[in-house]
Amino acid sequence: MSDTSRPSPSGTGPRALADGRTQPLGSGARTAAVIPAAGRGVRLGPGAPKALRALNGTPMLVHAVRAMAASRAVSLVVVVAPPDGAAEVKSLLDAHALPERTDFLVVPGGQSRQESVKLGLDALPPGYDIVLVHDAARPLVPVDTVDLVIETVRGGAPAVVPAVPLADTVKEVDPAEVAGAAETVVATPVRARLRAVQTPQGFERGALVRAHETVTGEVTDDAGMVEQVGLPVVVVPGHEEAFKVTRPLDLVLAEAVLARRRLNDGF
Repeated sequence: MSDTSRPSPSGTGPRALADGRTQPLGSGARTAAVIPAAGRGVRLGPGAPKALRALNGTPMLVHAVRAMAASRAVSLVVVVAPPDGAAEVKSLLDAHALPERTDFLVVPGGQSRQESVKLGLDALPPGYDIVLVHDAARPLVPVDTVDLVIETVRGGAPAVVPAVPLADTVKEVDPAEVAGAAETVVATPVRARLRAVQTPQGFERGALVRAHETVTGEVTDDAGMVEQVGLPVVVVPGHEEAFKVTRPLDLVLAEAVLARRRLNDGF
């Protein structure tokens, strides 16, 4: 079989197989995490950018960075800050205890999440074959979920997303032109085939670079970009505590999770 895969930026990228997957990277593959944290998070209300909101007295961004660094496989975390806030974010990280085995880098972000992830990806030095992309607004993802995503990429999947089954029935509607108006249901998808996707999403570096160089237009996640270039995306079990903090009620739930962890684990 001829090798038609695109070389990884690290120079050690795996060969593409017939089904779009890659040969296993092996346990020696190094992993970096990119955390886009340039958004304002307006649904949480006025105040600091969402990633800098306090959760149990500590900014959500710091919780998210610690969640990535908790995995012994992650040796570098790149935080993509607001375009004019890189110095502030760097000072914030310097002021909090982070694992010494993990390196940290802060770079300015762009005007969109996609642009910010691309800037974080561009900042990665050579030698990292696996890249995680993680939402700063998912501060409580367990390390077991992070490790499962990494191991699945190491096993040869170009892209991996953690996800959970849906608890609610979902309706597809014809969107109303006026906010709050009644909408007509056009379909009811089979719930058993649906998943709510979380982060960190994991990628073979070359696959993610190719997606960001190829796909244009609005996208909701990086795995969707990889889908658009024709590579397979694998789903692994996510975790209920990896929810996204988007609205004020989510902050209350996150505080409750942290309180339970302190009680049970001394965290």
